[in-house]
Amino acid sequence: MMIWRKRFNHVFFDLFDMISFLVFVGWIVLFIRFFIMNPYTVVGASMFPTFHESDFIVVDKITPRFGQLHRGDVIVFVPPGKTIPYIKRIVGLPGETVKLQDNNVVICSKDSNCTTLDESKYLSGDVRTEARCGVSNFVIDTWGYFVMGDNREFSTDSRCCFGLDCYQGSSYEVPFNNIVGKVYSRIYPNFQMF
Repeated sequence: MMIWRKRFNHVFFDLFDMISFLVFVGWIVLFIRFFIMNPYTVVGASMFPTFHESDFIVVDKITPRFGQLHRGDVIVFVPPGKTIPYIKRIVGLPGETVKLQDNNVVICSKDSNCTTLDESKYLSGDVRTEARCGVSNFVIDTWGYFVMGDNREFSTDSRCCFGLDCYQGSSYEVPFNNIVGKVYSRIYPNFQMF
């Protein structure tokens, strides 16, 4: 009788240890996922050739909250009026004016100094940046960002209020609070292996 009781206690404590460990690890994983980083899969070709359909990306949620976002950063966000996350590149920063002129992006600061944006680091020379929905000048609020996809011809982005038509009062800006995070890393899936 004592042997069975010892075995039961031993199994019970081992099971309790294992469940406690799994609960602890589960809380850590949930904490990381909700507050530090989040995985996503790229859907669509709006960021081609930088990101491809089905690329697996990891999004850093800390940088937008405690760091600073810069022009050229790739972010994941939920556009105003939408419910699904998008991935785009930051082109215009808070307080700036973005002008689309002669297939170029012109950035004007608050003091009206304007410069043509050099996007050669992430765009090939044959990419055309055209205005959409009849709008070519965008004044960005102090808490908003102007974003575009790298595949400019096929990107639904700030130029046309994310497909909601800017004439109906939709916002072309991505408010700071709508940003999920900055793309931290990418993993190319290789489905030919399977």
